[in-house]
Amino acid sequence: MLTREQAKKLTDKALSFSTFPECEVSVNSSESAFIRFAVNDVTTSGFTVEQSMSITSIRDGKTGSTRVDEFDDDSLRDAVKRTERLALISPANPERVPPLEPQKYPEIENYAASTAGARNQAMIPHIHAIIDGARTNSLVAAGFFERSAETAAIANKQGNFGYGRTTDANLSATVRDSAGSSSGWASRPAVQIEAIDGGAVAKTAIDKCLRWKEPKRLDPGKYAVVLEPTATGDLVQLMGFSMQARAAEEGRSFLSKKGGGTLVGEKLFPEFITLRTDPFNPLYSALPWGGGGFGFRGGGGGGGGLPAERMSWIENGVVKNLFYDRYWAAKAGKPATAFPTRLVLDGGDKSLADLIASVDRGLLVTRFWYIRVVNQQTVQLTGLTRDGVFLIEQGKVTSPVVNFRFNQSPVEMLKNTIAAGRPIRVRGGEGQGMIAPPLLVKDFSFTSVSDAV
Repeated sequence: MLTREQAKKLTDKALSFSTFPECEVSVNSSESAFIRFAVNDVTTSGFTVEQSMSITSIRDGKTGSTRVDEFDDDSLRDAVKRTERLALISPANPERVPPLEPQKYPEIENYAASTAGARNQAMIPHIHAIIDGARTNSLVAAGFFERSAETAAIANKQGNFGYGRTTDANLSATVRDSAGSSSGWASRPAVQIEAIDGGAVAKTAIDKCLRWKEPKRLDPGKYAVVLEPTATGDLVQLMGFSMQARAAEEGRSFLSKKGGGTLVGEKLFPEFITLRTDPFNPLYSALPWGGGGFGFRGGGGGGGGLPAERMSWIENGVVKNLFYDRYWAAKAGKPATAFPTRLVLDGGDKSLADLIASVDRGLLVTRFWYIRVVNQQTVQLTGLTRDGVFLIEQGKVTSPVVNFRFNQSPVEMLKNTIAAGRPIRVRGGEGQGMIAPPLLVKDFSFTSVSDAV
């Protein structure tokens, strides 16, 4: 793991080999420890240490990039020269932006030494709790426990330099009966590994599995649903890609206004819907700069490397901001913003049980999976429910239900949200996931029945 001083020395060395007017570098070092378990036994235990440096050289708008994982002088010199040769044969980028001048990065570090140093001794008791609980109930458990620590730095020839470090951990478990006909799941991400409770993960997953037996087959259609926080996060975090100013201003987004312009400033959602970026939230461990989205280059030329900041995208139901990469910001005369990550969907005081109690007839959904985009402009998604769908009748969970395929836009879902509960951090399919509450939503569209468990 690189210290700030080591990272500065490495980036300075790489930049010293550059003969082009522009050169950007990003360096990462990481450690991870993990245990994988299946069929009520540990199957894999590992510890990895990785390092890499990405280098980009630019001249006359022409760009060449490479990546290297050896940091000796010869390797770095050869890598820089390679990027310069690649740039010479590359076409000029018509949307090139100038390199970042020195930035002032915030003090954002949320680094847990306990997570960074954790090995098997810290993880095995939690895995035992899951496996022992499954065996006691004649069930079969599988899952993954991983903790990671990362240091990262970005630099360019204009004098910009940033350094940060992060830690994170996640335990997930799937529990099934011996016939494979019933399934339950639970997960817990945390910056501090001691915040993870294997017993609680086991209890939730086992309870889901035991309850989801002989599920009732219901017709597809539109239902009132209570989405558990993970299910909310599965869909809402994909909205970040749809907050791009360019797509909205070019008429390719749900935020495009008919006849031109955008819907910024208009109230599209209920009053209690607020979606924001908050890298300073203590439930996250974040670097002090934000990514630039597509085409991000660590040094900042492609739109990344801007100081991390809080940003409201939707506030009290009103669209407040759009994501402007550096190119489009300059074209539109707007300030550039970091890509929407470390999302927080604000909630309320209600518990999941409170939301369930308010439903006369509907469905409780644990999570979604195999999610794919159907329509980029409307953000319509499709996918499947998984690991526990239950019928709610007169405020009570009454019976398990066979899984569904859904076709639903998270935009429409938020418009149809009736109430939100207390938010927690959930792990998504990619990266850090988000902080999301359980939601009560009307008219959620299920298009077909899925017989898969």
